[in-house]
Amino acid sequence: MLKLNLKNIVINITIVLTIFLLDRFTKNYILDLVELDTSLNIYLNEYLNLYLIWNKGIAFGLFSFDQSSIYNTITIIILIITIIILVMIWKADGLKKYSLIFVFGGSLGNIFDRVYYSAVPDFIDLHINNFHWFIFNVADIFISLGVILLIITELAFDKKNND
Repeated sequence: MLKLNLKNIVINITIVLTIFLLDRFTKNYILDLVELDTSLNIYLNEYLNLYLIWNKGIAFGLFSFDQSSIYNTITIIILIITIIILVMIWKADGLKKYSLIFVFGGSLGNIFDRVYYSAVPDFIDLHINNFHWFIFNVADIFISLGVILLIITELAFDKKNND
């Protein structure tokens, strides 16, 4: 049976809100910079630029479409997956729960943008020389960290069961 522990619920909600607000703050900051200038391409160092793009696809700009019906379908699928993650959070514990919370918090940030802007502002451009990684945002960082932690958790859990 699932236990309701108010302290854990408050901690989990606080983590999700912190991720969401950090994502909102950074995106609003970047969008405010763009209002001052029509484009954004800020060189920070030899490995990092701030370069704004509007992502209409899924993670890292994959599957970008201009047709609104496809965009809306992808948004609905992302929303359904996010709800499934919320249910998984409710049932999980330990590191797996916090991994899912990271994914959930980041997903909420990007869903907000998909609904409010009809695209997700991505602006962190990591690169080495002329090789650029996908441009991403703070929500994507937490989604990626959550997925990496989930993989580590599952590998460690499977190892424990196989011994």
